[in-house]
Amino acid sequence: MPESPLTAALLDAAALLLPVVCAGCGADDRALCATCAAAITPAPLRRRLPDGTPVHAGIAYGGVVRQVVVAMKDGRPGLARRLAPLLVAAVAAAGAELADGPPVELCAVPSTRRARRRRGYDPVPLLLARSGLGVARVFAPARPHPAQKTLTRAERAAHLDGVFRVRRLVAGRRFVLVDDVVTTGATLAAASAAIRASGGEVLAAAAVASTPRRVGDLPADPAGAPWGLPSGAW
Repeated sequence: MPESPLTAALLDAAALLLPVVCAGCGADDRALCATCAAAITPAPLRRRLPDGTPVHAGIAYGGVVRQVVVAMKDGRPGLARRLAPLLVAAVAAAGAELADGPPVELCAVPSTRRARRRRGYDPVPLLLARSGLGVARVFAPARPHPAQKTLTRAERAAHLDGVFRVRRLVAGRRFVLVDDVVTTGATLAAASAAIRASGGEVLAAAAVASTPRRVGDLPADPAGAPWGLPSGAW
């Protein structure tokens, strides 16, 4: 949503009093300059996990989007508001595919306790809150596991075995899993397996962004995936 003239003036004044660098390009400006903000516009992608579960992302992961996501997870939680439209777009696209039936709940993929203590917040629930979307509390904090960035697809899957633990009754409930970034899909697959093993059903997944050019990535059909969901729709 474009800034109003009043909002722009207030942000300009704040930037003079409390100088910051743009999370997207590093320029001395606001937390996110106008050029970088314009680059964060929903352009949904669709892919599938190996088990066939559809995954919707708000945009391809790279460039400005990558810089802003990393900054949001690395101590700048205020940027979650800027990324929220991407998550809303992904959740809306996922919802457009779901058949009628019992209510569907959003469920966040959890961080470890150590990561949450280090940051002071959990990125995915924060993104959901800034998106105006409710979240079901299903998982215990994730068990400690190696950082996933440098691992192969097979290594990621192996290291995530047993990481996610369901701590609520989920039998008979239906879920859309939510994460910040989907790369190989191993994290979402492991979280889905934990819910299904406890009797729940995972219908789809949604993420802020997806690494591009993965096997199975497909552009979303703009005509079939509305980008807005009212608060409390899930």
